[in-house]
Amino acid sequence: MAKITKDMTIRQVLERDTNTAPIFFEMGMHCIGCPSASGETLEEACMVHGLEVDVLVGKLNEFFGE
Repeated sequence: MAKITKDMTIRQVLERDTNTAPIFFEMGMHCIGCPSASGETLEEACMVHGLEVDVLVGKLNEFFGE
């Protein structure tokens, strides 16, 4: 499976596995159902929420076993 990158959208990650939702919630990103989740990259979403994208990407790749 391809690695999760910061230029992917939340929707793209959730389409791979909806069980990643708790990771977003844990990071304080409760917007997984909003329209921005389809258009913003992980990096853009993290900037909006004041989060480190590398931390989120790391957790997601750990989930997927990358």
